[in-house]
Formats: sequence, structure tokens, C-alpha cells
Amino acid sequence: EFRYLSINKYMKYNRFLSILFAVFISAIIGKMSIAQDMFKDNFSNNEQWRYIADDVMGGVSTGNVEYNIVEEDVIAVLKGNVSTENNGGFIQIRRDLKDINLENANSVKLVAKGNSQKYFIFLRTTGTILPWQYYSSEFTVNENFNEFVLPISNFEKSGILLAKNINPKKITSIGIVAFGRDHEAELFVKEIGFIK
Repeated sequence: EFRYLSINKYMKYNRFLSILFAVFISAIIGKMSIAQDMFKDNFSNNEQWRYIADDVMGGVSTGNVEYNIVEEDVIAVLKGNVSTENNGGFIQIRRDLKDINLENANSVKLVAKGNSQKYFIFLRTTGTILPWQYYSSEFTVNENFNEFVLPISNFEKSGILLAKNINPKKITSIGIVAFGRDHEAELFVKEIGFIK
């Protein structure tokens, strides 16, 4: 009888642990869903993105962006020749985020591949008043699509006049950028967004 009671208690304890574990997993999945739904752009409405090159400030970099459909996914393809001549050195696509609530964002997440080069994400805020001001974080692609998570706290400011840290609530735009050195750019981006 004693042994039966012990086994019974053990089974009840195991059942309790199973329920607790299930609740824990559900909470994690719920948080993951919230993070994924915070903001994600898969380029299905690519009119919200615009191509910008350094010719707006006298540079000579050339390029373009195409939106290709691959297995029902829209892929943004940023291609071009980045040149540092005439104080230039970038091509990019940028999207306005003024109407997106990013107050609780912790990281930028993107899925991308390319020609084994280093690329950048630029964030602008209400404090980046001048055209050449931004916060940046880099990532390096290879021939396979990979997921990159870039903590907002690690973004570096472009000049001493900017605040050291980004307040996510004040983010006004995001740019996907080939920048800073003479090179051929070929970057494929499947999605980009913000997560908690």
C-alpha cells in the first residue's frame, strides 16, 4: 500500500510537471509570435521602398533594385557598383517607418544572401536631421539565405552630434545599404523587420 501511494504521488507529480512544462512552452511560443508579428516586411508592397544612391550628393555609384518572385516569395535584389569617388560610397533601398510603432523593438531581423560581401542596415531617427546622419550595423552574407539578428543597442552612430543610443520609439526609417568601399554589390533580401 505504501508503495502504491508513492507511485501515485510520483505520477501526480509527473502530471503536474508536464502541465507546467506545457504552460511554459505555450508562453514562449506566444512571445515568439508577438515578436514575429511586431513588424515584418516581405516586399509584397515594394512601392514603400525607394532606391537611393550617392549621386544625390555628387557621388558616382550606380545600381538598381529589382523585386523578383521566387517560389511565391518576393526577393529584393540590390545590385550595383559602389564607388568612393567624389566623396560617395553607397547604394541603398529605404523604407519610411514613421507610422510603425517600434517602441518595444530590441533587434532588426532579416533573411538575406549574396556575394560574400559585407552590407549594412541603416536606421534613421527623429534625431538624424542631416542627410548624412544615421545609425548602422553590419552583416556579411554568403550564397545561402541566412537569418541575421542585429540588436538595436549595437548600432553605431555616424557622428558625434547624435545620441549614443537609439530610442526605438523614435526610429523613422530603415535602409538596406551597400556602403563604404569600392565593390560590386549583389544582395538578395527575402524579409526584414523588427523583433522584441
